[in-house]
Amino acid sequence: MDVKSTRGEELKEPMGQPVEEAAKSGHGEQGAESGEKFFQTAEKGPDPAAAQGEDSTVQTRVTEEKELSGEQNDGETAEQEHTSVDHEAENRDKIRRTKARILGYLMKKQYHDLREETSDMHPADLAAVLEDLDENNRLVIFRLLRKDAATEAFTYMSDDARLELVEGFSDAEIVNTLEEISLDDAADMLEDMPASVVKRVLAKSSKKTRESLNKLLHYPEYSAGSIMTPEFVRFRSDLDVAGALREIRKQGPDAETVYTGYVVEHNILIGVVSAKELLLNDLTVPIKELMDDNPVTVKVTDDQEYVARQLQKYDFTAMPVVDDEGMLVGIVTIDDAVDVLTDESTEDMQKMAAILPEDQSASYFGTTVWQHAKSRIPWLLILMLSATFTGMVTTHYESAFAAIPLLVSFMPMLMDTPGNCGNQACTLMVRGLALGEVTVRDIGRVVWKELRVSLIVGIVLGITNGVRIYLMYGVLTAHPNPDTLRYALVVSLALMGAIVMAKMVGAILPLLAKLCHLDPAIMATPFITTIVDACSLILYFWIAEIVFASEIGTAVIH
Repeated sequence: MDVKSTRGEELKEPMGQPVEEAAKSGHGEQGAESGEKFFQTAEKGPDPAAAQGEDSTVQTRVTEEKELSGEQNDGETAEQEHTSVDHEAENRDKIRRTKARILGYLMKKQYHDLREETSDMHPADLAAVLEDLDENNRLVIFRLLRKDAATEAFTYMSDDARLELVEGFSDAEIVNTLEEISLDDAADMLEDMPASVVKRVLAKSSKKTRESLNKLLHYPEYSAGSIMTPEFVRFRSDLDVAGALREIRKQGPDAETVYTGYVVEHNILIGVVSAKELLLNDLTVPIKELMDDNPVTVKVTDDQEYVARQLQKYDFTAMPVVDDEGMLVGIVTIDDAVDVLTDESTEDMQKMAAILPEDQSASYFGTTVWQHAKSRIPWLLILMLSATFTGMVTTHYESAFAAIPLLVSFMPMLMDTPGNCGNQACTLMVRGLALGEVTVRDIGRVVWKELRVSLIVGIVLGITNGVRIYLMYGVLTAHPNPDTLRYALVVSLALMGAIVMAKMVGAILPLLAKLCHLDPAIMATPFITTIVDACSLILYFWIAEIVFASEIGTAVIH
């Protein structure tokens, strides 16, 4: 719907209502009353009795934002002269300044200027501004936006912000929003909402939309079907280029993408043709001559990460999804694939850092302190208790400490260095498994490769550390230790052996986890560190007992 923007014409709010109806909509059950006050204030000017409560919050927030904006403007000249600019900070400053202007327009009832301010903004930037507003102002401003701007920004907002908006929407607003956004975005939104909200949304949507959403929501979670969209451009096989272009114009407004069209016969996918091919060929050429008749497809039940990797592998912007009978049921677009890979990478990083996976849509500051603590405590408890094994090893070799106290000073280095080596190997294996570069069947090749790598690393670090110990305790000191060479030998041999062992453990554990159908990322930093620490100490004291056998034996006798 085109929106009239001149001051003398009626302004329509995003759900098809005039501004006065949008302002009257309010939020929740108090919407009618608060909205009526808002509208009266907008039309008649500020009424102290009616508008004081409505405008106080906005006034305070606008004042704060203007003060902040003023401070930022003072420093803009200096920032522009800087050669290295922090783009993230710059973007946050831009959002704050935009937010201050929008709140200023709202307070002054300058709704036309508010719409002009937001009409040219990118939907992602507008969504960031809306999320930074408090709940009530967000709802009021959302209703005053142009329909297309509001709809596009809605799809970029976080789940929490969208839920707050939906809870304040009228039934008509819910229906219009669902009809405007793509079906896969609508399904993703509903998956993260409470059942009561989902029930209300589906009850108020059109029959066609409801049927499509129900179908998407019933596909297995994390499958291709759960992230695909059924809105795409399809062609009959008997069309020529001219007919295909007409179909693009006809289906394009509701399609997720128009860059690729899919040729079907009885809904069976038989080929794929790009818009580029259609534009560069004569109008009378049959599309059968232009299409790729051996299209790459994925099944509706395939894992979403596999689908994203296929898009990445073939450099596609969209991947056709078929059912078991080969019928085309939807497409997965590149933007959804990027979201999947981002979520999967975030989840792997959290597991490798011994953190339980959190809601991927929630930002760091958007997650409560309790949620952060709850996701970290379980693994930390497990790792803390598992450190008991390291303590048991230390207690077992207490006699070696008593006989040769200097051995204790090398323990941190002998635990940290092999642990770092093991984490390196483990990280490479987790990445290789995720990208399909390494499989469980490659375990023999992996062991042989890491064995050679670990020997080189172990020899270099062992010799370097031996030289360091000899210089520190035998040469560059006023009181040289007569056993310096033996200390250097023990530590160097223990370090070499611990590095080889750590790299073997770091490379093999992720592969064993994959073989047992577990997430390889679980075997990363937390478990590697615990296992390597204990094994390194055992190896260290075993070598020390051999080299310093007489000293330790005498201490035990006494």
